[in-house]
Amino acid sequence: MRVDDVEPQFSKDMLAAGERLFELPWVFIKGIVGLEHLPPADVPEIAFAGRSNVGKSSLINALVRQKGLARTSNTPGRTQELNIFAPNPGGSEVPIVVVDMPGYGFAKAPKEKVDAWTGLVKDYLRGRPTLKRVFLLIDSRHGIKPIDTEIMEMLDTAAVSYQVVLTKADKINPYQLSALSQATADALKKHPAAFPQVLATSSEKGEGLPELRATIAALAD
Repeated sequence: MRVDDVEPQFSKDMLAAGERLFELPWVFIKGIVGLEHLPPADVPEIAFAGRSNVGKSSLINALVRQKGLARTSNTPGRTQELNIFAPNPGGSEVPIVVVDMPGYGFAKAPKEKVDAWTGLVKDYLRGRPTLKRVFLLIDSRHGIKPIDTEIMEMLDTAAVSYQVVLTKADKINPYQLSALSQATADALKKHPAAFPQVLATSSEKGEGLPELRATIAALAD
């Protein structure tokens, strides 16, 4: 089965809903190190996860069209936090919350930091009923690595829906990107909690961002 066979059609209405959501001014809410500091679980949430240097902050900033928003919480000492962002709809109810999970895969990370990250993430995944989907970011230049597979298995165990988003898609040629997208979709068939559609994005070129915005907006409904 080809990637095209599992990609839903993004209608004009879906794309427009995505644009409306991300035209709102987005703000950094707070960074948390324990579930007791999470906001009330009364608003749909989506989360971004990925290896360090996968381009997570760049993608969030590109989605909201605000340079530096994600870096607001990316200061030394805060790398093990769940960083929370939300749109400011001007007095209306917040439609959705974005949770930026700490990057994983630091080659030289102390064991205590790895354990802290793992514990926090596992607790969040198990105990957040409003979490609609985790977007697992994969660098297009490298594809799925063993550490990514470990995270996917953790998400499978937690029965949390997740979707792979390829980042830095402009860094490889279209043929390589197509092959990688297909190989990734094939790999996802082995994972029960994985959403079958693979999105390819470029923060620099804006490729795939309208579709990702539309996907997130649909989860806010």
